[in-house]
Amino acid sequence: MIIGVPRELKNNENRVGLTPNSVKTLVGLGHKVKIESNAGAAIGFTDEIYINSGAQILGSAAEIYSDAELIVKVKEPTENELQYLREDLTLFTYLHLAGDIPKAKAILDTGVTGIAYETVTSDDGGFPLLAPMSAIAGQLSFVVGSYHLLKSNNGMGTLIGDFEKRNVTVIGAGVAGREAISKALDNHARVKVIDLSQEKLNSLKETYGMDNIEYIISNNNSIEDSISQSDLVIGAVYVEGKEAPIVVTKDMLAKMTQGSVMVDISIDQGGCFESSKATDHDNPTFLEDGIVHYCVTNMPGAVPLTASNALNKATLPYVIALANNGILSALDKNKHLKNGLNIFQGKVMHEALKDVLVS
Repeated sequence: MIIGVPRELKNNENRVGLTPNSVKTLVGLGHKVKIESNAGAAIGFTDEIYINSGAQILGSAAEIYSDAELIVKVKEPTENELQYLREDLTLFTYLHLAGDIPKAKAILDTGVTGIAYETVTSDDGGFPLLAPMSAIAGQLSFVVGSYHLLKSNNGMGTLIGDFEKRNVTVIGAGVAGREAISKALDNHARVKVIDLSQEKLNSLKETYGMDNIEYIISNNNSIEDSISQSDLVIGAVYVEGKEAPIVVTKDMLAKMTQGSVMVDISIDQGGCFESSKATDHDNPTFLEDGIVHYCVTNMPGAVPLTASNALNKATLPYVIALANNGILSALDKNKHLKNGLNIFQGKVMHEALKDVLVS
């Protein structure tokens, strides 16, 4: 199979769909891999390294898309890339279609087959291709949240550490939420973790005990009470294939302390704070009612080398399956990979997306 890897176009997105090691593996299996020139240069994956791994370097995205049968990316196509999509092409990437309905419909109209990393499942009910980026985003959420608490960054001017106990609220106890909780506890914060699932909260309690952490069932009152006491609020809510539910309303901001920080990890799926709007790494924050909002849609792009290696470790077996077996056969053989099929020949295939994309 001919596999293409275009250079990512999203703001400050230096991750790459296939690392040189992944290319070497695929070429060794008899597949052709074509990389757009400088696709990985920003993280040290030069064209020369790719060539030595067996890849062919092409000079433009147009050539990559034209030659390939399977495109392996990191982020959803930008508007500039829609012109390259076609019915006999398969796209394997993070799609997050529910987070931007107009763009989702434009992608759907191209007829491209879209397999989304974020809806591929596993036997344990998890999302193995979403998990590594969620883990990175969870860790980063505490880092960027702490940074924007600095007075020079419009924050309230507090340091989360062992000087005094400061409160951090984490809404959502999935992979990202757990990483955020761990980072906050490691930095001596008092953590309020909120989730709809008592089972998840009980599991967290077994891991972290009762010191400096509260386990709270999610409802409007508990959320409002928790965020009103917190310096940093991290939203880490994910619903498979759907737009993220709003868990913090604009009215709740009035109860928060001026200069506190909200980090919306769920922004790729539309955001879980009503006041959220997508930002980028060049301009990552904005103020709403005196509250700092960080809503960068590609948070792991801040650590692209770590993120690319982690992502490839998870995705490569699925890329191999698609290339070795052919797209449709690979989907038929693996129900979890088939759960990643979001769109096919202009039709919405994932049940969760039909609610928002089929009119």
